[in-house]
Amino acid sequence: MAENVIEKDTVIIGSGPGGYVAAIRASEYGQSVAVIEKSDTVGGVCLNVGCVPSKALIAAGNRLKQDRDSSVYGITTTGAEIDFAKTQEWKQTKVVDRMTNGVQMLLKKHKVELINGEAYLDSNTQLRVMPSGPRQFMDNGGGQTIKFKNLILATGSRPVEIRGFKFGKRIIDSTGGLNLPEIPKEFVVIGGGYVGSELAGAYADLGAHVTILEGTGQIIPNFEKDMVSIVKKSLEAKGVTIITNAMAKKAEETDNDVTVTYEVDGKADTVKADYCMVTVGRRPNTDNFGLEMTDVKTDDHGLIEVDEQGRTSVDNIYAVGDIVAGPALAHKAFFEAKVAAGAISGKNTANDFIGVPAVCFTDPELASVGLTKEQANDKGIDTNVAKFPFAGNARAVSLDEAEGFVRLVADKKTGTLIGGQIVGPGASELVSELSLAINCQLNAEDVALTIHPHPTLGEPVQEAADILIGYPTHI
Repeated sequence: MAENVIEKDTVIIGSGPGGYVAAIRASEYGQSVAVIEKSDTVGGVCLNVGCVPSKALIAAGNRLKQDRDSSVYGITTTGAEIDFAKTQEWKQTKVVDRMTNGVQMLLKKHKVELINGEAYLDSNTQLRVMPSGPRQFMDNGGGQTIKFKNLILATGSRPVEIRGFKFGKRIIDSTGGLNLPEIPKEFVVIGGGYVGSELAGAYADLGAHVTILEGTGQIIPNFEKDMVSIVKKSLEAKGVTIITNAMAKKAEETDNDVTVTYEVDGKADTVKADYCMVTVGRRPNTDNFGLEMTDVKTDDHGLIEVDEQGRTSVDNIYAVGDIVAGPALAHKAFFEAKVAAGAISGKNTANDFIGVPAVCFTDPELASVGLTKEQANDKGIDTNVAKFPFAGNARAVSLDEAEGFVRLVADKKTGTLIGGQIVGPGASELVSELSLAINCQLNAEDVALTIHPHPTLGEPVQEAADILIGYPTHI
Protein backbone atom coordinates (compact mmCIF):
# COMPACT_ATOMS: atom_id res chain seq x y z
CA MET A 1 0.00 0.00 0.00
CA ALA A 2 1.42 3.36 -1.01
CA GLU A 3 2.25 5.67 1.87
CA ASN A 4 -0.04 8.67 2.29
CA VAL A 5 2.11 11.77 1.89
CA ILE A 6 0.92 15.28 2.73
CA GLU A 7 2.44 18.22 0.87
CA LYS A 8 2.40 21.73 2.32
CA ASP A 9 3.83 25.09 1.36
CA THR A 10 4.88 25.71 4.96
CA VAL A 11 5.13 23.39 7.94
CA ILE A 12 5.73 24.69 11.45
CA ILE A 13 6.98 22.57 14.34
CA GLY A 14 5.59 23.94 17.60
CA SER A 15 2.44 25.92 18.35
CA GLY A 16 3.81 28.32 20.95
CA PRO A 17 4.04 32.11 20.47
CA GLY A 18 6.42 31.75 17.53
CA GLY A 19 4.68 28.80 15.91
CA TYR A 20 1.04 29.82 15.95
CA VAL A 21 1.76 33.43 14.94
CA ALA A 22 3.92 32.22 12.04
CA ALA A 23 1.12 29.89 10.96
CA ILE A 24 -1.50 32.64 10.98
CA ARG A 25 0.70 35.08 9.10
CA ALA A 26 1.78 32.47 6.53
CA SER A 27 -1.86 31.59 5.92
CA GLU A 28 -2.73 35.27 5.51
CA TYR A 29 -0.06 35.41 2.81
CA GLY A 30 -1.80 32.58 0.93
CA GLN A 31 0.29 29.58 1.90
CA SER A 32 -1.04 26.13 2.76
CA VAL A 33 0.10 25.62 6.34
CA ALA A 34 0.35 22.79 8.85
CA VAL A 35 1.39 23.09 12.50
CA ILE A 36 2.75 20.04 14.32
CA GLU A 37 2.30 20.05 18.10
CA LYS A 38 3.27 17.17 20.38
CA SER A 39 1.31 18.46 23.38
CA ASP A 40 -2.43 18.03 23.68
CA THR A 41 -2.90 21.80 23.80
CA VAL A 42 -1.68 24.66 21.62
CA GLY A 43 0.03 27.80 22.87
CA GLY A 44 3.34 26.39 24.05
CA VAL A 45 4.96 27.05 27.41
CA CYS A 46 3.86 30.69 27.54
CA LEU A 47 0.12 30.13 27.41
CA ASN A 48 0.01 26.81 29.26
CA VAL A 49 2.70 26.79 31.94
CA GLY A 50 4.54 30.10 31.68
CA CYS A 51 3.87 33.78 31.35
CA VAL A 52 0.06 33.62 31.24
CA PRO A 53 -0.74 31.35 34.23
CA SER A 54 2.00 33.00 36.29
CA LYS A 55 0.31 36.38 35.82
CA ALA A 56 -2.94 34.82 36.98
CA LEU A 57 -1.32 33.68 40.24
CA ILE A 58 0.33 37.08 40.65
CA ALA A 59 -3.07 38.74 40.21
CA ALA A 60 -4.65 36.41 42.77
CA GLY A 61 -1.88 37.16 45.26
CA ASN A 62 -2.24 40.91 44.76
CA ARG A 63 -6.00 40.72 45.25
CA LEU A 64 -5.64 38.69 48.46
CA LYS A 65 -3.04 41.08 49.83
CA GLN A 66 -5.33 44.07 49.18
CA ASP A 67 -8.33 42.29 50.67
CA ARG A 68 -6.41 41.48 53.83
CA ASP A 69 -5.10 45.00 54.36
CA SER A 70 -6.47 48.17 52.77
CA SER A 71 -6.09 50.23 55.94
CA VAL A 72 -4.07 52.88 54.12
CA TYR A 73 -7.33 53.90 52.45
CA GLY A 74 -9.21 53.86 55.73
CA ILE A 75 -10.81 50.54 54.78
CA THR A 76 -11.00 47.82 57.42
CA THR A 77 -11.35 44.27 56.13
CA THR A 78 -11.65 41.07 58.13
CA GLY A 79 -11.70 37.39 57.37
CA ALA A 80 -10.27 37.38 53.85
CA GLU A 81 -9.46 33.74 53.06
CA ILE A 82 -8.42 31.82 49.97
CA ASP A 83 -9.57 28.48 48.57
CA PHE A 84 -6.46 27.65 46.55
CA ALA A 85 -8.12 24.80 44.70
CA LYS A 86 -10.66 27.29 43.34
CA THR A 87 -7.84 29.69 42.51
CA GLN A 88 -6.09 26.99 40.51
CA GLU A 89 -9.35 26.05 38.81
CA TRP A 90 -9.96 29.69 37.83
CA LYS A 91 -6.40 30.00 36.55
CA GLN A 92 -6.79 26.92 34.37
CA THR A 93 -10.36 27.20 33.06
CA LYS A 94 -10.92 30.94 32.89
CA VAL A 95 -7.43 32.03 31.89
CA VAL A 96 -5.29 29.27 30.36
CA ASP A 97 -8.04 27.28 28.65
CA ARG A 98 -9.69 30.44 27.36
CA MET A 99 -6.47 31.66 25.77
CA THR A 100 -5.43 28.30 24.30
CA ASN A 101 -8.92 27.69 22.93
CA GLY A 102 -8.72 31.12 21.34
CA VAL A 103 -5.48 30.21 19.59
CA GLN A 104 -6.98 26.96 18.35
CA MET A 105 -9.95 28.87 16.98
CA LEU A 106 -7.66 31.32 15.18
CA LEU A 107 -5.72 28.48 13.57
CA LYS A 108 -8.96 26.90 12.39
CA LYS A 109 -10.24 30.23 11.08
CA HIS A 110 -7.08 30.63 9.02
CA LYS A 111 -7.39 27.07 7.67
CA VAL A 112 -4.19 25.94 9.34
CA GLU A 113 -4.03 22.17 9.67
CA LEU A 114 -3.16 21.24 13.25
CA ILE A 115 -1.43 17.86 13.52
CA ASN A 116 -0.94 16.31 16.94
CA GLY A 117 2.24 14.27 17.26
CA GLU A 118 6.02 14.45 17.34
CA ALA A 119 7.88 15.66 14.28
CA TYR A 120 11.10 13.97 13.18
CA LEU A 121 13.04 15.46 10.29
CA ASP A 122 14.17 13.15 7.51
CA SER A 123 15.85 15.76 5.32
CA ASN A 124 15.75 19.43 4.32
CA THR A 125 12.37 18.92 2.67
CA GLN A 126 10.60 16.12 4.50
CA LEU A 127 9.60 15.03 7.99
CA ARG A 128 7.53 12.36 9.64
CA VAL A 129 4.94 12.83 12.38
CA MET A 130 4.69 10.06 14.95
CA PRO A 131 2.34 9.62 17.90
CA SER A 132 3.66 11.53 20.91
CA GLY A 133 5.91 9.27 22.95
CA PRO A 134 9.11 7.20 22.55
CA ARG A 135 10.96 7.51 19.30
CA GLN A 136 10.94 3.72 18.86
CA PHE A 137 8.12 4.13 16.31
CA MET A 138 10.72 5.41 13.87
CA ASP A 139 12.43 2.05 13.68
CA ASN A 140 9.32 0.37 12.32
CA GLY A 141 8.30 3.03 9.84
CA GLY A 142 4.74 4.28 9.96
CA GLY A 143 3.56 7.70 10.92
CA GLN A 144 2.56 10.49 8.58
CA THR A 145 5.07 11.77 6.04
CA ILE A 146 4.92 15.47 5.19
CA LYS A 147 6.81 17.12 2.36
CA PHE A 148 7.29 20.86 2.71
CA LYS A 149 8.54 23.71 0.59
CA ASN A 150 9.39 25.68 3.72
CA LEU A 151 9.81 24.81 7.38
CA ILE A 152 9.68 27.06 10.44
CA LEU A 153 11.16 25.64 13.63
CA ALA A 154 9.48 27.02 16.75
CA THR A 155 10.18 24.28 19.28
CA GLY A 156 10.80 26.53 22.30
CA SER A 157 12.80 25.66 25.39
CA ARG A 158 12.62 23.64 28.60
CA PRO A 159 13.77 24.16 32.21
CA VAL A 160 17.34 23.35 33.17
CA GLU A 161 17.64 20.57 35.75
CA ILE A 162 20.71 21.01 37.95
CA ARG A 163 22.78 18.28 39.59
CA GLY A 164 21.45 17.20 42.95
CA PHE A 165 17.96 18.52 42.23
CA LYS A 166 16.16 15.91 40.18
CA PHE A 167 12.59 17.02 39.52
CA GLY A 168 10.01 15.02 41.43
CA LYS A 169 7.19 15.51 43.93
CA ARG A 170 8.86 18.09 46.17
CA ILE A 171 11.61 19.33 43.83
CA ILE A 172 9.83 21.06 40.98
CA ASP A 173 10.37 23.28 37.97
CA SER A 174 8.34 26.39 37.18
CA THR A 175 5.52 24.26 35.74
CA GLY A 176 5.22 22.49 39.06
CA GLY A 177 5.41 25.81 40.85
CA LEU A 178 2.40 27.06 38.95
CA ASN A 179 0.36 23.94 39.71
CA LEU A 180 0.93 23.32 43.40
CA PRO A 181 -2.05 21.62 45.08
CA GLU A 182 -1.77 23.92 48.12
CA ILE A 183 -0.08 27.09 49.26
CA PRO A 184 3.16 25.97 50.92
CA LYS A 185 4.01 27.19 54.41
CA GLU A 186 7.69 27.16 53.42
CA PHE A 187 8.81 27.53 49.83
CA VAL A 188 12.39 27.57 48.54
CA VAL A 189 13.17 29.10 45.16
CA ILE A 190 16.55 28.37 43.60
CA GLY A 191 17.29 31.11 41.09
CA GLY A 192 16.09 34.66 41.64
CA GLY A 193 15.70 35.65 38.00
CA TYR A 194 12.48 36.66 36.26
CA VAL A 195 10.46 33.53 37.02
CA GLY A 196 11.83 32.89 40.48
CA SER A 197 11.28 36.44 41.72
CA GLU A 198 7.81 36.71 40.17
CA LEU A 199 6.54 33.49 41.73
CA ALA A 200 8.31 34.21 45.02
CA GLY A 201 6.33 37.43 45.28
CA ALA A 202 3.09 35.74 44.25
CA TYR A 203 3.37 32.96 46.84
CA ALA A 204 4.44 35.44 49.53
CA ASP A 205 1.26 37.41 48.83
CA LEU A 206 -0.72 34.16 49.04
CA GLY A 207 0.69 33.46 52.51
CA ALA A 208 3.85 31.39 52.05
CA HIS A 209 7.21 32.14 53.62
CA VAL A 210 9.62 32.13 50.68
CA THR A 211 13.39 31.79 50.62
CA ILE A 212 15.22 32.78 47.42
CA LEU A 213 18.67 31.29 46.83
CA GLU A 214 20.38 33.31 44.09
CA GLY A 215 23.82 32.41 42.78
CA THR A 216 24.85 35.93 41.76
CA GLY A 217 25.19 39.10 43.81
CA GLN A 218 21.63 40.29 43.22
CA ILE A 219 18.24 38.92 42.27
CA ILE A 220 16.94 39.68 38.76
CA PRO A 221 20.48 40.37 37.52
CA ASN A 222 19.31 41.43 34.05
CA PHE A 223 18.07 44.74 35.48
CA GLU A 224 20.05 47.61 36.98
CA LYS A 225 20.85 47.59 40.68
CA ASP A 226 18.90 50.73 41.61
CA MET A 227 15.78 49.23 40.00
CA VAL A 228 16.16 45.85 41.65
CA SER A 229 16.76 47.38 45.07
CA ILE A 230 13.16 48.65 45.07
CA VAL A 231 11.83 45.17 44.27
CA LYS A 232 14.13 43.63 46.89
CA LYS A 233 12.75 46.01 49.51
CA SER A 234 9.20 45.06 48.53
CA LEU A 235 9.91 41.32 48.66
CA GLU A 236 11.51 41.61 52.08
CA ALA A 237 8.48 43.58 53.29
CA LYS A 238 6.40 40.54 52.29
CA GLY A 239 8.63 38.37 54.48
CA VAL A 240 10.73 36.87 51.67
CA THR A 241 14.23 35.81 52.71
CA ILE A 242 16.76 36.61 49.97
CA ILE A 243 20.17 34.95 50.07
CA THR A 244 22.56 35.99 47.30
CA ASN A 245 25.87 34.43 46.22
CA ALA A 246 24.30 31.15 47.30
CA MET A 247 25.27 27.96 45.50
CA ALA A 248 22.68 25.18 45.76
CA LYS A 249 24.41 21.86 46.41
CA LYS A 250 21.82 19.16 46.99
CA ALA A 251 18.28 18.41 48.07
CA GLU A 252 16.97 15.58 50.22
CA GLU A 253 13.34 14.83 49.53
CA THR A 254 10.78 13.01 51.69
CA ASP A 255 7.06 12.48 51.22
CA ASN A 256 6.34 15.62 53.23
CA ASP A 257 9.19 18.06 52.70
CA VAL A 258 12.55 18.79 51.12
CA THR A 259 15.81 19.94 52.72
CA VAL A 260 18.10 22.05 50.57
CA THR A 261 21.81 22.39 51.25
CA TYR A 262 23.54 25.50 49.92
CA GLU A 263 26.83 27.32 50.37
CA VAL A 264 27.66 31.00 50.78
CA ASP A 265 31.37 31.93 50.81
CA GLY A 266 32.24 28.27 51.32
CA LYS A 267 30.02 27.88 54.39
CA ALA A 268 27.28 25.27 54.13
CA ASP A 269 23.77 25.77 55.46
CA THR A 270 20.37 24.16 55.01
CA VAL A 271 16.75 25.24 54.66
CA LYS A 272 13.71 22.97 54.92
CA ALA A 273 10.55 23.60 52.92
CA ASP A 274 7.38 22.01 51.63
CA TYR A 275 8.60 22.49 48.06
CA CYS A 276 11.77 23.55 46.28
CA MET A 277 11.31 25.20 42.89
CA VAL A 278 14.33 25.35 40.57
CA THR A 279 14.32 28.26 38.11
CA VAL A 280 17.91 28.67 36.98
CA GLY A 281 17.33 28.98 33.25
CA ARG A 282 16.10 27.17 30.18
CA ARG A 283 17.72 25.25 27.34
CA PRO A 284 16.66 25.33 23.67
CA ASN A 285 14.68 22.38 22.31
CA THR A 286 16.92 21.68 19.33
CA ASP A 287 17.52 18.02 20.09
CA ASN A 288 15.46 14.86 19.66
CA PHE A 289 13.60 15.78 16.48
CA GLY A 290 16.15 14.93 13.80
CA LEU A 291 17.80 18.29 13.23
CA GLU A 292 21.00 16.37 12.54
CA MET A 293 19.30 14.92 9.45
CA THR A 294 19.32 18.40 7.91
CA ASP A 295 22.06 20.88 7.05
CA VAL A 296 20.90 23.35 9.71
CA LYS A 297 23.77 24.72 11.81
CA THR A 298 23.69 25.31 15.57
CA ASP A 299 26.14 27.08 17.89
CA ASP A 300 27.89 25.77 21.00
CA HIS A 301 24.79 26.48 23.11
CA GLY A 302 22.46 24.52 20.86
CA LEU A 303 20.92 27.66 19.37
CA ILE A 304 20.14 27.66 15.66
CA GLU A 305 22.09 30.14 13.56
CA VAL A 306 19.82 32.43 11.52
CA ASP A 307 20.05 35.57 9.41
CA GLU A 308 18.00 38.74 9.88
CA GLN A 309 14.93 37.06 8.39
CA GLY A 310 15.19 33.97 10.58
CA ARG A 311 16.57 31.85 7.73
CA THR A 312 18.94 29.08 8.78
CA SER A 313 21.91 27.73 6.86
CA VAL A 314 19.27 25.91 4.75
CA ASP A 315 17.40 28.33 2.49
CA ASN A 316 13.95 26.86 3.05
CA ILE A 317 14.23 26.29 6.82
CA TYR A 318 13.65 29.08 9.35
CA ALA A 319 13.83 29.25 13.14
CA VAL A 320 12.21 31.60 15.65
CA GLY A 321 11.81 32.12 19.39
CA ASP A 322 13.79 30.51 22.18
CA ILE A 323 15.88 28.36 19.82
CA VAL A 324 17.66 31.36 18.26
CA ALA A 325 19.90 33.99 19.83
CA GLY A 326 18.43 36.81 21.88
CA PRO A 327 16.13 37.07 24.87
CA ALA A 328 13.72 34.16 25.30
CA LEU A 329 10.58 36.31 25.28
CA ALA A 330 7.20 35.57 23.74
CA HIS A 331 6.87 39.00 22.11
CA LYS A 332 10.27 38.58 20.43
CA ALA A 333 9.01 35.24 19.07
CA PHE A 334 5.83 36.96 17.80
CA PHE A 335 7.94 39.45 15.84
CA GLU A 336 10.36 36.86 14.47
CA ALA A 337 7.45 34.64 13.42
CA LYS A 338 5.90 37.41 11.31
CA VAL A 339 9.28 38.16 9.75
CA ALA A 340 9.93 34.53 8.83
CA ALA A 341 6.44 34.03 7.39
CA GLY A 342 6.88 37.21 5.37
CA ALA A 343 10.30 36.16 4.10
CA ILE A 344 8.89 32.85 2.88
CA SER A 345 6.25 34.80 0.97
CA GLY A 346 8.80 37.13 -0.61
CA LYS A 347 8.02 40.11 1.61
CA ASN A 348 10.70 42.63 2.53
CA THR A 349 10.82 41.74 6.21
CA ALA A 350 13.67 41.73 8.71
CA ASN A 351 14.35 41.41 12.41
CA ASP A 352 15.65 44.96 12.43
CA PHE A 353 14.35 46.04 15.82
CA ILE A 354 16.62 48.27 17.88
CA GLY A 355 15.41 47.10 21.26
CA VAL A 356 13.19 44.35 22.66
CA PRO A 357 11.28 45.36 25.80
CA ALA A 358 11.84 43.14 28.81
CA VAL A 359 9.42 43.00 31.74
CA CYS A 360 9.55 41.36 35.15
CA PHE A 361 6.13 41.20 36.82
CA THR A 362 7.35 41.69 40.36
CA ASP A 363 5.88 44.17 42.85
CA PRO A 364 6.59 46.79 41.66
CA GLU A 365 7.07 45.82 38.03
CA LEU A 366 10.35 46.21 36.16
CA ALA A 367 10.65 47.07 32.49
CA SER A 368 13.51 47.99 30.20
CA VAL A 369 14.10 48.53 26.49
CA GLY A 370 17.14 49.56 24.50
CA LEU A 371 20.42 50.46 26.18
CA THR A 372 21.23 51.33 29.75
CA LYS A 373 23.69 54.16 30.39
CA GLU A 374 26.43 51.62 31.13
CA GLN A 375 25.73 49.63 27.96
CA ALA A 376 25.77 52.82 25.88
CA ASN A 377 29.08 53.89 27.40
CA ASP A 378 30.54 50.46 26.63
CA LYS A 379 29.61 51.10 23.00
CA GLY A 380 31.36 54.48 23.10
CA ILE A 381 28.14 56.52 23.09
CA ASP A 382 28.06 59.66 25.22
CA THR A 383 24.70 59.93 26.92
CA ASN A 384 22.32 62.23 28.69
CA VAL A 385 20.21 60.53 31.35
CA ALA A 386 17.07 61.78 33.05
CA LYS A 387 15.05 60.17 35.83
CA PHE A 388 11.61 61.15 37.15
CA PRO A 389 10.24 59.54 40.32
CA PHE A 390 6.72 58.17 40.68
CA ALA A 391 6.67 60.02 44.01
CA GLY A 392 6.09 63.15 41.93
CA ASN A 393 3.18 61.64 40.00
CA ALA A 394 -0.34 62.29 41.27
CA ARG A 395 -1.80 59.06 39.92
CA ALA A 396 0.88 56.88 41.53
CA VAL A 397 0.52 58.68 44.85
CA SER A 398 -3.27 58.24 44.80
CA LEU A 399 -2.78 54.51 44.21
CA ASP A 400 -0.35 54.35 47.15
CA GLU A 401 2.27 53.03 44.70
CA ALA A 402 4.74 55.87 44.60
CA GLU A 403 7.94 53.79 44.70
CA GLY A 404 10.08 53.76 41.58
CA PHE A 405 10.95 55.92 38.60
CA VAL A 406 11.13 56.32 34.83
CA ARG A 407 14.58 56.78 33.34
CA LEU A 408 15.39 57.82 29.78
CA VAL A 409 18.77 57.47 28.08
CA ALA A 410 19.53 59.66 25.07
CA ASP A 411 22.46 60.00 22.70
CA LYS A 412 24.14 63.20 23.89
CA LYS A 413 25.15 64.23 20.40
CA THR A 414 21.82 63.79 18.60
CA GLY A 415 19.24 63.68 21.39
CA THR A 416 17.91 60.38 20.02
CA LEU A 417 16.40 58.12 22.66
CA ILE A 418 18.40 54.90 22.89
CA GLY A 419 17.15 53.38 26.13
CA GLY A 420 14.55 53.51 28.85
CA GLN A 421 13.97 51.81 32.20
CA ILE A 422 10.92 51.79 34.45
CA VAL A 423 10.38 50.44 37.94
CA GLY A 424 7.00 51.18 39.41
CA PRO A 425 3.25 50.80 38.92
CA GLY A 426 2.20 49.79 35.42
CA ALA A 427 5.77 49.47 34.13
CA SER A 428 4.73 46.56 31.90
CA GLU A 429 2.24 48.81 30.09
CA LEU A 430 4.31 52.01 30.05
CA VAL A 431 7.33 50.39 28.39
CA SER A 432 5.43 50.10 25.10
CA GLU A 433 5.67 53.88 24.63
CA LEU A 434 9.40 53.72 25.24
CA SER A 435 9.74 50.79 22.83
CA LEU A 436 7.93 52.78 20.14
CA ALA A 437 10.08 55.85 20.74
CA ILE A 438 13.35 53.93 20.71
CA ASN A 439 12.58 51.67 17.77
CA CYS A 440 11.33 54.67 15.76
CA GLN A 441 14.45 56.60 16.82
CA LEU A 442 12.53 59.54 18.23
CA ASN A 443 14.37 62.18 20.18
CA ALA A 444 13.63 63.48 23.66
CA GLU A 445 11.82 66.52 22.31
CA ASP A 446 9.39 64.33 20.35
CA VAL A 447 8.29 62.70 23.61
CA ALA A 448 8.36 65.93 25.60
CA LEU A 449 6.01 67.57 23.08
CA THR A 450 3.59 64.64 23.10
CA ILE A 451 0.62 65.53 25.31
CA HIS A 452 0.08 62.91 28.02
CA PRO A 453 -3.27 62.83 29.85
CA HIS A 454 -3.41 63.90 33.50
CA PRO A 455 -3.44 62.35 36.04
CA THR A 456 -1.96 59.13 34.64
CA LEU A 457 0.99 56.85 35.21
CA GLY A 458 2.27 57.74 31.75
CA GLU A 459 3.16 61.31 32.67
CA PRO A 460 6.58 60.44 34.17
CA VAL A 461 7.70 59.47 30.66
CA GLN A 462 6.98 63.01 29.45
CA GLU A 463 8.45 64.47 32.65
CA ALA A 464 11.72 62.60 32.11
CA ALA A 465 11.82 63.83 28.51
CA ASP A 466 11.30 67.41 29.78
CA ILE A 467 14.34 66.95 32.01
CA LEU A 468 16.39 65.73 29.05
CA ILE A 469 15.64 68.84 26.99
CA GLY A 470 16.41 71.09 29.95
CA TYR A 471 12.91 72.23 30.93
CA PRO A 472 11.75 70.17 33.93
CA THR A 473 8.33 70.98 35.34
CA HIS A 474 7.43 68.88 38.37
CA ILE A 475 10.85 68.27 39.84
